[in-house]
Amino acid sequence: MFQTLTLYHSWLRWLILAFLLYAIYRSWRGIKTKSPFSKTDNFFRHWTATLFHIQLIIGIILYVKSPMISYFWDNFSEAIQHIEIAFFGLIHMLLMICVIVMITIGSALAKRRQTDLEKFKTMLWWFGIALIILLIAIPWPFSPFAHRPFFR
Repeated sequence: MFQTLTLYHSWLRWLILAFLLYAIYRSWRGIKTKSPFSKTDNFFRHWTATLFHIQLIIGIILYVKSPMISYFWDNFSEAIQHIEIAFFGLIHMLLMICVIVMITIGSALAKRRQTDLEKFKTMLWWFGIALIILLIAIPWPFSPFAHRPFFR
């Protein structure tokens, strides 16, 4: 089960990144062209947040089941000195929770804004900041914190 969820968690990040980037692009384009906030824009706002929440559930299960995380909490003073273990035990989790909170707030606020321009600006601002944090928190193959392949 752990390996299967790790696979889903790894592959789902690409779908999430695609949705997030496209939602940001649509927001930027909507601001520039002063276009109406369409059903497609709302679709990407909603499904970006939904995919993040699905990823959060998978991530929580992985966090609870991971032998590395168990080691981290059982041997905290020693484990915190190893950057990769500390990254997954604390940094990755805290940054991703920040990202989820930002996406959730941004989606909820954009949904409730009165004008189309306000909806686009809200999505662009909240989703854009979430993207920056997300790119830091992902364990890229070139990351100085933790090395994971692009695809598992």
